Amino acid sequence: MPELPEVESVRLGVHEWTAGTTITGAEVLDPRILGTTSQRRIDASAVDGFLAAVSGRRIIGAERRGKFMWLTLGEDLEAGPAAEPDAPELSLLVHLGMSGQLRVHDAADEIHKHTRAILRLERGSESLQLRFVDQRIFGHLGVQPLVHAYGRLVPASANHIAADPLEPSFEPGLVLEQLSRKRTVVKSALLDQSLVSGIGNIYADEALFRAGIHPLAIPARTRKSRLAAVLDSASRVMSDALAVGGTSFDALYVNVNGESGRHTLNVYGQEGQPCKRCGSSIVRERFMNRSSHLCPVCQRKR
Repeated sequence: MPELPEVESVRLGVHEWTAGTTITGAEVLDPRILGTTSQRRIDASAVDGFLAAVSGRRIIGAERRGKFMWLTLGEDLEAGPAAEPDAPELSLLVHLGMSGQLRVHDAADEIHKHTRAILRLERGSESLQLRFVDQRIFGHLGVQPLVHAYGRLVPASANHIAADPLEPSFEPGLVLEQLSRKRTVVKSALLDQSLVSGIGNIYADEALFRAGIHPLAIPARTRKSRLAAVLDSASRVMSDALAVGGTSFDALYVNVNGESGRHTLNVYGQEGQPCKRCGSSIVRERFMNRSSHLCPVCQRKR
């Protein structure tokens, strides 16, 4: 699933192409995209409601917190030339899921068979389309009000998501204090989006490797200096990944222009390969119905 660097790479491209455009129309080709992975039976009225909510709206910009991305929507042009409100109140939440893609196209471009929704956009005389493509339909779209949470406006369903390490409202000292009291294993803590957002399985493994911490270490029994190194490593590894467009394992994750990420991993997915520090073989261990990848020498249990 895309993590912070991948979602931010998509956001940057979407913002560049769509900020300041007006949604002149929309089309939902597969109503399931308006549900969630646990709710795919969508009433026909949901499609009508979605189209009515977004049509005529101006896209102020694309924003993100952790793995959550949304388009902040401005005034409804059909409502007349009233002044812009002091703060936007509506968002179009975009959850990429396992295989979701946002792709910018000309109207004449062939429509991919896995295209689930299309936004028709205009900026002056320029016309384009923003298409949501999702092979596995694990992603979804939804219109939600914006609410205040952790220092900024976010979609209502993301109000429990903590600030991520790459945004101004992130407070590393406060997060370190909260992390140091955790009695669950450190990798679980890193995956807790209400503590620090944006970190998933890939970058948790990579951050723990950089910091030399075993995934099963207990934060409450670990020196704060080592926990601080984990948080710093998470920030650095995600910044490094973002600089090259994120991490791609297959053609399902691409940026808005169709390019794949080029980040090189040290441990995640490298089972059996030599550690770049000590030469020992990277191992994979079972962890919460998924896997942890680590160097058994550089990340000893303590």
